[in-house]
Amino acid sequence: MADAHPPPPQYSRGMLALLTFVLALANLMEVIDLTIANVAIPTITGDLAVAPNQGAWVITSYTVASAITVPLTGWFAQRFGQVRMYSLAIAFFTMASALCGLSTSLQMLVSFRVVQGAVAGFMVPLSQALLMASFPPQKRAMGLAIWAMTITIAPIVGPILGGWIVDNYHWSWIFLINIPVGIFASIATWVLMRDRETPTRKLPVDRVGIVLLVVWVGSLQLMLDKGNELDWFNSAFIVALAVIAALGFALFLAWELTEEHPVVDLHLFRYRNFRYGALSMSLGFACFFASIIILPLWLQTQLGYTSQWAGYSIAPGGIFAVLLAPFVGRAIGRTDPRRLATIGFVVFAVVAFWRARFTTGADFATIALPQLVQGIGIAFFFTPLIAINLGGIPQPLIASATGLQNFMRMMAGSFGASIAIAAWTNRQSLHSSRLGEQLTAYSPTLRGFTDQLSAAGMTSAQAHAEVGRLVSGQAYMLATNDIFWAVGNLFLVLTLVLWTTRPPFGMLGGGSGH
Repeated sequence: MADAHPPPPQYSRGMLALLTFVLALANLMEVIDLTIANVAIPTITGDLAVAPNQGAWVITSYTVASAITVPLTGWFAQRFGQVRMYSLAIAFFTMASALCGLSTSLQMLVSFRVVQGAVAGFMVPLSQALLMASFPPQKRAMGLAIWAMTITIAPIVGPILGGWIVDNYHWSWIFLINIPVGIFASIATWVLMRDRETPTRKLPVDRVGIVLLVVWVGSLQLMLDKGNELDWFNSAFIVALAVIAALGFALFLAWELTEEHPVVDLHLFRYRNFRYGALSMSLGFACFFASIIILPLWLQTQLGYTSQWAGYSIAPGGIFAVLLAPFVGRAIGRTDPRRLATIGFVVFAVVAFWRARFTTGADFATIALPQLVQGIGIAFFFTPLIAINLGGIPQPLIASATGLQNFMRMMAGSFGASIAIAAWTNRQSLHSSRLGEQLTAYSPTLRGFTDQLSAAGMTSAQAHAEVGRLVSGQAYMLATNDIFWAVGNLFLVLTLVLWTTRPPFGMLGGGSGH
């Protein structure tokens, strides 16, 4: 064990403000990278000459890698120290960002996004831990509120910044802009906190658990990403991935339940609130993340939106999230968190059903207004569910519970994105086929429409091509509606699951919530 040092004096107000800015800046940089690439996917795939559905790898590779490393944060922090580990994570994140920006193929970009996501998995929990440790006990609730604010600002900054960069520069700059921020944050963190390094100790590492985790998660994600392209289980490769994922998951469960120092403590699921609360949070986040993937993809590929305007349409979702977050935080402890979380789920469901009524003639205001309302749901989603999840869990297990719920949330988001894109493509094919069946050579509707186009000066070939374009656009519209109908119904089901939890609940801002 490293030498124990006496506690250093508290930061002055000015130094605490500077440190808070540095930690929040690095955390914001990492969280923005979850959303900044969303609006750039069509541009990236076009520039790299790959299919749009393959662009999901740019997002899912990041989230899967990040989710895998989140449970390892505690081990690395105790082995090397929180300050050193956080500074190194920012440095490697910055390096991976530079390599992403210099990529010339999808394979290169996805590979470096894996590295970027892997080190990002350490940054979010460590930034929270260091920020909370820097504040005096009576002000830690304020520190937590500042940290949470970086999470809610990202939906505003990410889409707008990503869209503006893609439309005015090259998509590589969505990664290259991390370089000066990362260098500053890494150096500043070490300079400001190196005398406050946490004690280190050697710990056993669950190597088998880590390998099994990577195998089953990686196989399942690859299966979801490639399934649509390879015609699912008609492909021997997809079948093999499914078998490896299923077998790896079974072995992972058996090993982790019997390992003395598991990488993921599955025994936490014996706590009722964690079991159902984490399920609600994970599936809810999967639906939320799927919607912010599908919406800009539809806007850019079907409605002709630029990346920047797609970002503008998504950005309003962060406004109410920021404005209402402090009020929701104060309500925790005075109000049943299940009621607060129910508001979030119901708002999400209403917004999903609202979007399910979109048409191809929807204007910008029609698309942006539901996104603005969704910000209310975001504010009532994360904080109450965290309080529910931690209810009844002993203090020594809080860190493990926090890591596991973050792991589940990030994995669900990645899987949700892949499933949504695959379902969107399949439903488009189905609707296109059904619409095409109604437009035969003997269809009065088709003949009348082509006659109108011919009268407008189009040749017969041009008229039929225009009809095909309109059919494809309507098919994508119907597929988009289907996705949002499914998401809305799942949110309502999760509201019922949420109420299977029971008091007591964890109190954020004090006690077990920390």
